[in-house]
Amino acid sequence: MAKQPALTVATANVNGIRAAHRRGGLQWLADCGADILCLQEVRATHEQLHETLADSPLASWHVVHDPAPQLGRAGVAIISREPVSVSRNAVRHAALDRSGRWLEADLDTVVGPVTIVSTYVHAGEVGTPRQDEKWLFLDAMHKRLESLRRSAAKDGRHVLVTGDFNIAHREVDIKNWRANRENSGFLPREREYLDRWFNSPAWVDLGRRFGGDGPGPYTWWSWRGRGFDTDGGWRIDYLMASAGLAELATSVTVGKAPTYAERWSDHAPVIGTFRAG
Repeated sequence: MAKQPALTVATANVNGIRAAHRRGGLQWLADCGADILCLQEVRATHEQLHETLADSPLASWHVVHDPAPQLGRAGVAIISREPVSVSRNAVRHAALDRSGRWLEADLDTVVGPVTIVSTYVHAGEVGTPRQDEKWLFLDAMHKRLESLRRSAAKDGRHVLVTGDFNIAHREVDIKNWRANRENSGFLPREREYLDRWFNSPAWVDLGRRFGGDGPGPYTWWSWRGRGFDTDGGWRIDYLMASAGLAELATSVTVGKAPTYAERWSDHAPVIGTFRAG
């Protein structure tokens, strides 16, 4: 029996593309079976990114990239086996436009036309301008999601929003939730954005759908301490699918490294597979 066509997408905060490559991360991503890779915290110029990829198993893949205005900060990319038909980072929202934190690409895939988003939401810090930037970004993100939802419904297009949202949604999404109730990443106001998206019929949190009731599976662990070994993590990396695409999802897994020594980022990739309808 012929194998049913499928689309596999991986999202990964690489914590610096050049450092990830030195640690074996690009080899891991090339071997994970993905057709599309959505990367965050690329931390590279266009030239640096292409030089790094040229020295990796991803050299022949197609690349779209939105670097951050500040060198060595943020940056998002979408890397695909097949060409991207259109890419966008200017979406008429100042907080998203060319910020190195939001990139869209339209691709024709075996499951139909899909708009893929790679996003890196601000980490934030309570009581500082960093948190103000995060609120502005989340407001702009919500408006853009509404626009994508409407246009996708009109055009018959799927949407998959991937990336590091820097928010743990519920208590099961963070090991030490009691100690973090007043910290950025688990503030009630931040979590309300995820409530608004995940509790609507328009969007599905695939990590939770396939991850069961929790706790976890987590996707981020500090480099410091023993959090990785004791699984004291946060689930902050997401695959958020439009309703129609969510019905085609067959699996979502977290690619946590077997040991601390084998880590190539402080995040683990999240990998989703979708069957052709």
